[in-house]
Amino acid sequence: MDSRPLQLTRNKRLDRRAAKPAATTFVSTFLTSRRLAFRTWTLQDDPLALSLWGNPAVTALIGGPFTFEQIHGRLLREIACAASAGVQYWPLFELATDGFVGCCGLRPYRLPERVFELGFHIKPEFSGRGLATEAARTVILHAFNTVGARALFAGHHPDNAASRHILTGLGFRFTHHEHYPPTGLEHPSYILEPNDYVQVGT
Repeated sequence: MDSRPLQLTRNKRLDRRAAKPAATTFVSTFLTSRRLAFRTWTLQDDPLALSLWGNPAVTALIGGPFTFEQIHGRLLREIACAASAGVQYWPLFELATDGFVGCCGLRPYRLPERVFELGFHIKPEFSGRGLATEAARTVILHAFNTVGARALFAGHHPDNAASRHILTGLGFRFTHHEHYPPTGLEHPSYILEPNDYVQVGT
């Protein structure tokens, strides 16, 4: 399968401005949006991982609560995913305060077809401000314009109305229910292709 970024027609090209490269002053940051900075996980990030995936409000609908060993294992899997596939659920930081917001990113779903899974986990103190949507938009543009994704998959817990609202607002189309082992439930699942993406103001 051709792994080069998908070339969109001129009138359908995604707006690259929302996923601009990071400013050089943010040494470890590779991507920014209006309010957020993205970087990669490191082996020194156990405290950040614990503050996110150790928070029951964050993990209640993704199979939590998790032990420290499970959280450390998740951190190692994110690092390994970046090494093997070039993507992960990247940690997010608020540009104005340097506060740790959570994570948003990609993981392989059907890699030979260049389909990646989009996901986001936001800490409760940063919820309700549109940061999950802003982060997801940035990752979507990065996925289609830089990673070379042909489509994005996403799913959510049946009770997670907030995630459903975000995904459908971005243009994701419901396709099926898929078993999610950490919860033991059938999660509503969606696909987003480049021409379905709903950009800001459209």
